[in-house]
Amino acid sequence: MTTTLPIKISFSLPEGWRAAPPDEVGAPGAAFVALHPASMDGFTANITISGRMRNDSATLWQIADESVRRLQQAGPVEVVKKTEVGTPDAPGLTDSPGVVQNLRLSTTLRGEPLELLQSQVYLGMEDVKNSAQRVVIELVLTAKPTQLRQVIEDFKDFIRSVRPADEAPA
Repeated sequence: MTTTLPIKISFSLPEGWRAAPPDEVGAPGAAFVALHPASMDGFTANITISGRMRNDSATLWQIADESVRRLQQAGPVEVVKKTEVGTPDAPGLTDSPGVVQNLRLSTTLRGEPLELLQSQVYLGMEDVKNSAQRVVIELVLTAKPTQLRQVIEDFKDFIRSVRPADEAPA
């Protein structure tokens, strides 16, 4: 069942991407899915958005680790790179501090082995009225290694466009 985000966000989908119903494309836990039909090669590169309220003290780094453990239940996962963004040392793709994690996944599709790459971005947005509550938004690009070059810049553009719905893009 498609989920909804705990807050409204706005974003711009790059040219060549189209929205798809999460339930129909096998992403029932996502609030939004976009497909890149031009990259189809036995697998269609995609962007998913999900998010949830977090009332715990887990850091974005720890939340990214949770994702790795969840994915490992389906097959081998290698963390290729993980970095914090939005700090003076590493300016981010958005105005919010976050964590970017790049993964290599080994899975199967229609019974055939498949290697996928994921770029996961975790953004935390604190409740201005209650700092103990926050929303964590997860933005994920999934592509085959042969597709990545074609879609990675679009993903970066997409991430830069994500804002709380009541905030206009810069």
